[in-house]
Amino acid sequence: MKIRCWLYALGCLLLVRAVAPARPTQTAHWSLPQVLQQMDRQAQTFRTLTARVERTKVTVLVNDRSTEVGQMYLRRDNRLRIDLTAPDERTVLLTGDQLYLYTPRIHQVEQYSLARHRGLVEQFLLVGFGTRARQLERAYLITLLGEQTLDDHRTVVLDLVPRDDRVRQQVAHIQLWMDESSWLPLQQKIFEAGTQDYSVIRYSALVRNAPLSDALFKPHWPRGTERIKPQG
Repeated sequence: MKIRCWLYALGCLLLVRAVAPARPTQTAHWSLPQVLQQMDRQAQTFRTLTARVERTKVTVLVNDRSTEVGQMYLRRDNRLRIDLTAPDERTVLLTGDQLYLYTPRIHQVEQYSLARHRGLVEQFLLVGFGTRARQLERAYLITLLGEQTLDDHRTVVLDLVPRDDRVRQQVAHIQLWMDESSWLPLQQKIFEAGTQDYSVIRYSALVRNAPLSDALFKPHWPRGTERIKPQG
């Protein structure tokens, strides 16, 4: 169902440039409890984030890669906006229990209710962004894979396996590259369940705790926009 695809996309925090599958081999200078402690410290003061985001979906069987690029705005109160600029303009807006997909080219906005999926959305939405260690450990089995240099940033790489059976039907596991200087994600790699397909999400130009107004997350669309509510 289409709504499940978008829930998965939200789990990926929606969007990156593909890179070769990373296999961290450098011995970590951190233990897993130390990494989680650092993430806890970052989470205590996390309020908002803006970032440039790229997502590449890789379909292994046909060797296909498709990339989307955009700007992300995230607030800790589970409000998310992504303005995609390439290859096509689109806006993805999550506010409360409502998900909006606006396509200016066809003057149309699709609206989905996520009320029945709220638990899954909340589990996914803040993976690595203001997430408390206790939340992360409740939702995932966590393994420390090691350290790796990514774009001149020293990162710790974690592997997360969802504990919830419903989530594992969509996502087999997630790899998370955490910047050791900011303890924010620089990259996520999401492996789909039942296939070899995956998505790589890269975050750059991250700005933490910038003021983000309520207006940014209001579902206001240009006059003449067709509003539809697809089923499922």
